[in-house]
Amino acid sequence: MTNASTRRRINAPRLARTHVVWGALVAAMTGVGGLLLALDRSPAAPAEAVALVNLERANSNNEFAAIFDTKTPIKPGAWTGIVIHHSGGAIGSAETLTKQHNARGFKGLGYHFVISNGQGAPDGQIFVGYRWSEQLPGVHVAGSKAEQYNRQTIGICLIGDGERREFTSAQIARLAELVSSLQSRLQIPDRNVVLHRDISPTASPGRLFPEATFRQLLADAN
Repeated sequence: MTNASTRRRINAPRLARTHVVWGALVAAMTGVGGLLLALDRSPAAPAEAVALVNLERANSNNEFAAIFDTKTPIKPGAWTGIVIHHSGGAIGSAETLTKQHNARGFKGLGYHFVISNGQGAPDGQIFVGYRWSEQLPGVHVAGSKAEQYNRQTIGICLIGDGERREFTSAQIARLAELVSSLQSRLQIPDRNVVLHRDISPTASPGRLFPEATFRQLLADAN
């Protein structure tokens, strides 16, 4: 009896300590889980982008016809120009840009279209933003005439940093195809296809953007 009683007295503190340790661990895990759930309750962004499948150039007319089948009908004369941007980072996608824009209070992707460079999404793949699908003004131009440009111009962003490295040939080719299709359908003249730096105090889309090549591709397409 004495030995059994002694063993019970010795084991009791150990059991108590074990319960305390496990209780603390469970409480800590519960607290972390609650914090993660709280952080994950941020408002969901709109369906920001739908990828267009890369097709051969010969079939591009069929592909680009789909972008004009918008959720909100396109009003004649609503869009008078196109502004070309770069993302400013070597890697990224429409999804990462959406997160950045949400963090800045833009309520989703600020551009109407995004063209990837293979570093985050397939090279040359075009993403159609929800602002285009719903025919909403963009949030892509700053400055004194920002409201006018954001309301009347289509924002197209190339993933990449045109100040530091060249864009891919697939990006430029797809950009020219997209712009040409938009021009043809919406009657946008060449003079209204501009680079971001032409209308705002910025370097975008960067000094390495091949403007001459891009303009020639447009001329060949038209």
